[in-house]
This record gives sequence, C-alpha cells and structure tokens, in this order.
Amino acid sequence: MAVDYAVIVVYLAGMLAMGWWGMRRAKSKSEFLVAGRRLGPTMYSGTMAAIVLGGASTIGGVGLGYQYGLSGAWMVFTIGLGLLALSVFFSARIARLKVYTVSEMLDLRYGGRAGVISGVVMWAYTLMLAVTSTIAYATIFDVLFDMNRTVAIILGGSIVVAYSTLGGMWSITLTDMVQFVVKTVGVLLLLLPIAVVKAGGFSEMKAQLPTEYFDPLGIGGETIFTYVLIYTFGMLIGQDIWQRVFTARSDTTAKWGGTVAGTYCLAYALAGAVIGTAAKVLYPKLGSPDDAFATIVKDELPVGVRGLVLAAALAAVMSTSSGALIACATVANNDIWSRLRGRITTGERDEVQGNRAFILIMGVAVIGTAIALNNVVEALTVAYNLLVGGLLVPILGGLLWKRGTAQGALAAVAVGGLAVIALMATYGILANEPVYYGLLSSLAVYIAVSLMTKPTDAAVLAAWRERLAGRAPELASEPVPAHQ
Repeated sequence: MAVDYAVIVVYLAGMLAMGWWGMRRAKSKSEFLVAGRRLGPTMYSGTMAAIVLGGASTIGGVGLGYQYGLSGAWMVFTIGLGLLALSVFFSARIARLKVYTVSEMLDLRYGGRAGVISGVVMWAYTLMLAVTSTIAYATIFDVLFDMNRTVAIILGGSIVVAYSTLGGMWSITLTDMVQFVVKTVGVLLLLLPIAVVKAGGFSEMKAQLPTEYFDPLGIGGETIFTYVLIYTFGMLIGQDIWQRVFTARSDTTAKWGGTVAGTYCLAYALAGAVIGTAAKVLYPKLGSPDDAFATIVKDELPVGVRGLVLAAALAAVMSTSSGALIACATVANNDIWSRLRGRITTGERDEVQGNRAFILIMGVAVIGTAIALNNVVEALTVAYNLLVGGLLVPILGGLLWKRGTAQGALAAVAVGGLAVIALMATYGILANEPVYYGLLSSLAVYIAVSLMTKPTDAAVLAAWRERLAGRAPELASEPVPAHQ
C-alpha cells in the first residue's frame, strides 16, 4: 500500500498548496466568494461537474448499482438532468443578476423582504450538505488507513476547511478542477473498464444476475419520480450551485459550460451503476451496498491505480464538501448575520476577512455535526426536503410569474418548510410524503397569498428586469477580464 499512500499524500498536499495560492489571489469580496466572476468555459464546466458529483454520487451511485443494477443510475442521472435544465433555461439570467446569494435574488425580485427567512432555510440545506460530504471521509480513510471514524472526519474536514478558508472560491475552483480530472481518470477511465473485465464482461454479468438488474426502470417509478422532485429541482435552486453560476465570465459561459457539465453527469451516472453491477457479480453478499465501491477498489485494482481511484473518491467528496461549505458560510454571513446586525460592512478587504472567518466557523460546526451523525442518507434527505419544500416555489415563481409577491414568497417558505419538518416527524425522514405535500402546500400558499395581496411595486419589477437583462447601471463598470 506504500505507493497508494504516496499518491494520496501528494494529492492532499496539493490541495493545501492550492489553498495557499488562492489566498494570494482573493483580495476582494468578489474574488473570494465568486472567483471575480471571470471563469471561462473550461474551468466553469470542470468545477461545476466537480461540485455536483460528490461522495453520494460516487460511493452512493456505485452502491445503488450494486443494489438495483443499471437503474441505480437514476439518482445521479436526475442530478445531471437538473444541471442541464438550470444551464439551458435559467443560468444566463442568474449570471446577469450579479448577486452573491439566492436570498439576494429574492430580495431583488420581491422588494427586500424575503432575505432572512429564506437565508435560514438555505443555510440549513448547505450545512447538512457539507455534513454529509464530511461524513464520507470516514469511509474512504477507513479503507486507506484503517482509521478511526472520528479521526478520519477531522482529518478530511480540516484539509477542506483549510484550503477553503485560505483562498475562498479561487482555492475551491483550482482544487475542483484537479478533482474533476482525478475523478475522470480514476472512475471513468480506470475503475469502470477494470470492474467490467474482472466481472467477466457484460455477457457474464447478464448470466450471473437477475434480469431486473438490466431493466432501466427496475428501481421503480415512484423512486425515480422522487429523485426528479428532490435532485432535479434541487439543482435549480441550491446556493452551492448558484454560487458556481455566479463565477461564470458571461451568461454564454454559464449556459454552455453548464450544459457540458450536465452531460458529463449523465455519463458518470451510468458508469457508477455499471461498476456497482460488476461488484454484485464479484461480491454477491456484501453487508451494505455502500461497501461496494471500497471493496472493489481494495480487492481488484493494482497498486498505484488503487491509490488514484481512492484519490478520485476523496476528490468527489472534497469538491462537494468545499462547495457546500463556502455556500453555507456565504449565506450565514451575508444573508443572516449582516441582516440581523442591521448593516453590511462596506470595506472590501474587511469583507474578505469576515467571509474567511465565517468559513472557519462553519467548518468547525460541520466537522462537529458530522462526528455526531451517522446516517448520510438521512442527513442528505433532510437537506433536500427543506430546500425543495421551502424554496423551490418562491424562487422559480419569482423567475417565471410576475404576479408573485413578497407576502406570497414568505408564506410559501414558511408553510412549505414547516410542512416538510412536520411530515418528516410523522412519516419518517426517508418517506416520500414530506417533499410531495410540502411542495404542494408551498405552491398553494404562494399562489393564494400572491393573488390576495397587492402586486409587487412597478419600480421593483422594473429594476428586476434591468438586472435580468444585465443592464443595471451599477454593473457597467465591473471588470470582466478573461480567465480560462
């Protein structure tokens, strides 16, 4: 394992070095939080694919393939569909808004009264998303070093917190680009073909497994529908995803770069399912489907390759973890803390220090929460249920329906979020009903309250349209130098 250890250590050291480099570059709030809004197509596509394909998509995607066969691809597939929908239909408009958070978008659209409540919901989502990624370090470091769970979480989490705190979005962008390359080589180019060959090829896999393993809809229609509702719609509105859209150099970059990243996600989804199916042939009696990834890597890959593929798993976890962490800190500082204090710091350098401090604070909170929790799936389900149930309707309503009002948006956030929490307590965290009924109640309240209240002020809507068109006068002087 010495060679494998060396690969991992070099990889982790490289992540920290990029954090140091990013610190020297991030000298303003824009540079620190959204990489100066100047990523070109290559870096934008790679980093967007990196953040959406995390530990759940890699380790969890292979586990679903082990459990259900090719239809196990649906969870990651719906993530790709969501990213494609965001890129094609919304990302250009989002990029032109030149804001930092989803709540700032809601304030622009509804007249400045939706920020704190929506910020709290978004903060809870990004916190739980960061926690689930951090928990996944325990699985990977256990395979690598037979390490204690708590120590593994502290080690992996500390590295991510360190480079994220140092350089903000610039560090995260650079590390994500490396992580995208490592994932592509490790999972798609190495693990996928080796797993299929070790299982005897597709003909042997078909001979060894039940026919439902090769049914595209074998996982079940209701499960697929729930994945679409949670992950496809979740991709449209998450702060972690929007904050990457804000890094695009232009609306064209956001649209086409995101389309490339979404297409990559579809291929990654199928690869994970095939690897899991091959693992089922090789290890038919694993204790848990989520052990499939680690087992096939540990037992079937040659020295050196094994280290690279485990680095790919680390890359998947780190990219999602760092993206969720900076999103969580951005929301906590800009949407909650600044508003509760009643003022926003104006000095650019002070704002960098403030956001850096919040990343550190939120990072410690994430690591502590990850140590206390055990169930990744439950934590991720809570995160997406809150996001979709509470914020989907007011966000998409604001983008698509001009009659929506601030009162309708606030009511939708409150009712949808509370309904989801109450229904999770009643039906169970993993039940489908909370997100179904939470979303329906949010939609009903949004429409009803909006129609019963005074339309949004014409001046607010006019300013909103100017922002959407990229014509707001305060944006005219913002520099957008090229950066690939």
